[in-house]
Amino acid sequence: MDSEYLKRCLGICLAKGLAEVVEHRPIDPIEYLAYWIYKYRRNLDEEQERKQERAELEQEREEALKELEMLEKMKEEELTIQQKLAEEQQAQLEQEREDAQLEVERVEKKKAEELSLQQKAEEELEDKSRTLAELTDKYGAPNLTRVEEIDESGQSDAAMNITAESEEENPTDTKVDS
Repeated sequence: MDSEYLKRCLGICLAKGLAEVVEHRPIDPIEYLAYWIYKYRRNLDEEQERKQERAELEQEREEALKELEMLEKMKEEELTIQQKLAEEQQAQLEQEREDAQLEVERVEKKKAEELSLQQKAEEELEDKSRTLAELTDKYGAPNLTRVEEIDESGQSDAAMNITAESEEENPTDTKVDS
């Protein structure tokens, strides 16, 4: 049983240490073997620490890679969000331009209608002040600025005025003839 314990715990270390003592043949082999075993133990501890550090570094590396992947995904998402936002803003600007264009067209149409109505009103006003000859294109239409009204007796006001004027001018002529 004791031999198994020594094999398990000191087997490799003791065998290597004794091989070193035989190879170097120091003056004090016991002290040499003791220092060699202490150094062996430090080397084992250092090797174990290096393995642990490598494992930690590998774990940190994997975490950093995962974090880098997450950052890349976040950047991609941010880019897609920015693109969508830019597209929405562009669509909104286009809609506003279209609305503004429609508003301009509506205002222009309204102004054109108002101008047309104004022109019609002016034409109607001009038509009312035109003479009958100006209104009609027929040859020989009378050029009257007003319409003469005829009395019940069949004489127009103008004819009656002319007759009255001529009687006033020549009152003596009519008496002499009679």
